[in-house]
Amino acid sequence: MINRFNDARDWFFEKRLGLFIHWGLYSIPAWHEQVLWRGNMKRREYEKLIHQFNPVGFDPDRWIDHMEEAGMEFMVVTTKHHDGFCLWNTAYTDYSVMNTPYGRDIIGMIAEACRRRGILFGIYYSIPDWHHPNYPNLGRHHEMFGPRPGDEPDQNKYVEYAVNQMRELCTNYGPLCEIFWDVNVIEWRDPSVNAMIRKLQPAAVINDRGPDDGDFGTPERRVPEGRAFQRPTQACQSVGRESWGYKEDEDYYARRHLIQSIDRVLAMGGSYLLNVGPKPDGTFPEPAVETLRAIGRWYKQVREAFDGAVPASHLIHGDAEDPLVTRRGNTLYVHLHQPPQANAVALR
Repeated sequence: MINRFNDARDWFFEKRLGLFIHWGLYSIPAWHEQVLWRGNMKRREYEKLIHQFNPVGFDPDRWIDHMEEAGMEFMVVTTKHHDGFCLWNTAYTDYSVMNTPYGRDIIGMIAEACRRRGILFGIYYSIPDWHHPNYPNLGRHHEMFGPRPGDEPDQNKYVEYAVNQMRELCTNYGPLCEIFWDVNVIEWRDPSVNAMIRKLQPAAVINDRGPDDGDFGTPERRVPEGRAFQRPTQACQSVGRESWGYKEDEDYYARRHLIQSIDRVLAMGGSYLLNVGPKPDGTFPEPAVETLRAIGRWYKQVREAFDGAVPASHLIHGDAEDPLVTRRGNTLYVHLHQPPQANAVALR
């Protein structure tokens, strides 16, 4: 059985299905959130997109409507992805939403809507930065292929920038439920940074991709083997197979596949974060909306098998290919996350 935190972070074990959002300038070319790294676009051309970002259809309440249809109870949004563009009113760079035609603090708008609607709100922050002159882009994974003219690579200065931005986010946007660091290519280790976050945001859980091991693991686009997680775990997956950001010709996952994945993770005692990449106008792609609705129809019928239930697959007499089981009191719930091999579930 996973040990709880026994403090304000214990929401993590109660509200276990959430919405992930990847959104930024990359929604405009509509190819991939890492178009600068995976595609042929140059930084000087990409950065001009700041003059086109004007999501006139953005309505955080509509996003919350979609997630509530799916039965989701918390939201995590990219404040800054690898491209370095910031979705909030930051004092530490001009490369932000405040200098777009839209000119409004998107993170502030989402945080306010979540507070008003009773939705927990968390933030994603990328450690790599393809725009900031101090980030040491050395051509490693998820990095640009070397500095460009005018850059001044300095890891210490960049880390100071990242810490200042994290302090700003943890100070100015009310209660946060989660901090999702991403891609620690520079192998930055400094437990005092997460300690600062915990002091400012005592209810926030912190993942394992930042400056220390954090509170929980983050398997991505896969479900680990086994019948129960041994540490707090949050699996993350996107509705689209190719991209986390908006992709115009996306290959969407089958709804059955996503439902089976969610079922397995929750039955193993984990949390699940399902991603949607909004379009440039701030609305959700219709296939993603339909997927969320389908998940909601399923989840609301079977939710009693998750809420207040604990993993109990150790009661099964069999091997790892058998169905999973959860338990609430003396009630057992059988989870057919894959076609069963036999016509019965044998208990020990």
